[in-house]
Amino acid sequence: MRTLAFDGRTGASGDMLLGALLAAGADREALAPVEAADRLDARYDVGETTRNGIRATTVTVRLGDDHGRQADHDGGDGGHSHDHDHGHSREHGRSDGHDHGNQHSHDHDHDHDHAEGSGPNRTYAEVLDVVASMDLAPGVESDARAVFELLGEAEAAVHGTDLASTHFHEVGADDAIADVVGACLLLDDLGVERVVTTPVAAGGGEVSMSHGTYPVPAPAVLNLAAEASWELEGGPVEAELLTPTGAALLAHFAEGVETLPPLRVERVGYGAGGYDLPDHPNVLRATVGESTGSLVRDEVRVLETNLDDATPETLGSLQETLADVGARDVTVVPTAMKKSRPGHLVKVIVEPADAERVARRLAEETGTLGVRDSGARHRWVANRRFVPTTLLVDGERHEVAVKVASDTSGAVYDVSAEHDDALAVARETGLAVREVARRAERAAREGGATGDCLLHVLERGRWEAVEDAYRPGSLDAEGFVHCSTVDSILAVAQYGHADADDPVLLVVDPAALDAEVRYEEMPSGVFPHVFGPIERAAVVDVFEFPREDGRYVLPEALR
Repeated sequence: MRTLAFDGRTGASGDMLLGALLAAGADREALAPVEAADRLDARYDVGETTRNGIRATTVTVRLGDDHGRQADHDGGDGGHSHDHDHGHSREHGRSDGHDHGNQHSHDHDHDHDHAEGSGPNRTYAEVLDVVASMDLAPGVESDARAVFELLGEAEAAVHGTDLASTHFHEVGADDAIADVVGACLLLDDLGVERVVTTPVAAGGGEVSMSHGTYPVPAPAVLNLAAEASWELEGGPVEAELLTPTGAALLAHFAEGVETLPPLRVERVGYGAGGYDLPDHPNVLRATVGESTGSLVRDEVRVLETNLDDATPETLGSLQETLADVGARDVTVVPTAMKKSRPGHLVKVIVEPADAERVARRLAEETGTLGVRDSGARHRWVANRRFVPTTLLVDGERHEVAVKVASDTSGAVYDVSAEHDDALAVARETGLAVREVARRAERAAREGGATGDCLLHVLERGRWEAVEDAYRPGSLDAEGFVHCSTVDSILAVAQYGHADADDPVLLVVDPAALDAEVRYEEMPSGVFPHVFGPIERAAVVDVFEFPREDGRYVLPEALR
């Protein structure tokens, strides 16, 4: 899986993200829609600098008056002042930063509620209108809109307003819009499938705001971090390192990780921030490479209590009673208590938001005098999905759900039949439970549930006549569309389509189908069946299906 990993140990801003993405291989030409926008009049100046011996890319957004904002200044001291105060910090690395030890002064306070900052006073809807006017690809526009929604919700929460009535100042300015949309364009150009970041540094100290002096990070940054899966940490210096724009972009795009994941590194780039710090290069590192896959980090709490007087009935009911108030998993472990009395250790996994409620119910159900938080803060879990399989026994079909577990790269490492389903089918058929489970798991594996595509062969003329969705005769006659896997398609095509005129092979993404896919035992093997039409949007490739000496051969791309 192609992965982009950020190292946020000295923070992140819009400028730093733009610079890091360009340095990591994104094409400068991808920014053209912003520079061509009629309603922005913005352009990007891209250059290089060094931070503590690290060569890094600088990006300066210049507006119509060519004043722009300087991303490459020394020590954050732009040497000038403004005549008003901003309600939150401006992007660090700009020459109009806040008074947090960088010798800028601000003399005027705003006396009305709005998203803090300077620049054009735009509503949320007006910002979206500007974005919509840029003629962006649908995915890029969707990402940009989502980032601005995060920013707007964060600012609205600070001021106790709602999104519709919040007026953007700083993040509605032309340069901030250029930051957000530019970062979305560059990420799209990189073509990565996954974005991660290590814990992001916020900095420290204080920042002067329109409502007084606040500690770093600014309130909007904290609200954005609450919506993110990555961790926020203080330090490593007394300066404001993480800006609202940087936090919003990372909150939308990046998954939190503790350390750099396993990567076959292809490219490394650094985006320059605006500080020259004595011991810490003020850069954002971006690493692009192929990931071998990992499990998904899941934020949890683990509650524990020891019991020496609980009845078996009470212990047995905890699975249900605690699940009713949010428990994810309950484990009861026999143990030896004080004075060698037999007892039980109850461990409950919960989401952080449910911890207090579950602890109260645990105390009520068991009478325990104390519930402790074990200190666990996350677990690593597989991506899990359930697929339906059907077994053919004495001419009758029996359905068994199968759980497919995979890592973040999509690599499947476990396939397990659901025990309750297998038990029910065993009782109906007289087969052993483990035989039912074995056959269901085989149906999932051999039927294609562990792969990423399904295949279907038909004549080119029939496919070219399809407008919105493909509906072959089998859909009416049998209720489904016959499909195959890479391993089974040659035999299927040779048996059923030996005389086909100009055959083509459809490559179908099962996740993009509206219809259910079942993996079914048939007298001749196991095959995937689509119980509904195949939409054109679900067909990711169409290949010529070649024949050599009268026999089908796989297209080169599928070998």
